[in-house]
Amino acid sequence: MYFFRKKDPDRPRSFNLRVMHAINVTAITLFLLAILYKIIERIFFS
Repeated sequence: MYFFRKKDPDRPRSFNLRVMHAINVTAITLFLLAILYKIIERIFFS
């Protein structure tokens, strides 16, 4: 299977892939912070 394959040391590093992962991490973090803010806002300020 693809997930259990070893990393190929001869494969070139992809800058685009690293940028995509950074954007995904940023988006997920902002989404979780927004959900947390909405929960706290509803509990304490309602």
